[in-house]
Amino acid sequence: MNIHIIVTGGTFDKEYNELNGELYFKNTHVPEMLSLGRSGLKTEIQTLMMVDSLQMTPDDRVRIVECCRTVAADRIVITHGTDTMTDTAAALGRSGLDKTIVLTGAMVPYKFGSSDGLFNLGAALAFVQSLASGVYVAMNGHVFPWDNVQKNKAAGIFEPLHPIVD
Repeated sequence: MNIHIIVTGGTFDKEYNELNGELYFKNTHVPEMLSLGRSGLKTEIQTLMMVDSLQMTPDDRVRIVECCRTVAADRIVITHGTDTMTDTAAALGRSGLDKTIVLTGAMVPYKFGSSDGLFNLGAALAFVQSLASGVYVAMNGHVFPWDNVQKNKAAGIFEPLHPIVD
């Protein structure tokens, strides 16, 4: 099974400028994270864009959907900023692609050392191998269908829009 990883930026890949205190993008950290996590999976990493999700445009979301449509793999992980991750998940969900697509991100940049990014990437890679076709958001050990997820900014977590009945 080959997994295609699409990098779009977000907190996941931000760097800290020690001179001015700003966060910025340089290169994706995904290859380093896969190595650190000792991943044995067959993956292909594609950096599609490096943007803060608050700066992501509708055209950027069209590019993400088209990228997912055209890649050969039917298992895709997308690294994405958390602020608008659910918007991109909805665009992908409405596209009707017959692929398993899992979006993930981080609340704290990977380079800060206390990031949830490595854990979230590992979880997303596990979920993309085991879930049926569809679009999902994987954060902090949980996975949500694209149409039943929201970011709770006050709590700093992702949660279902509607209660899940067991």
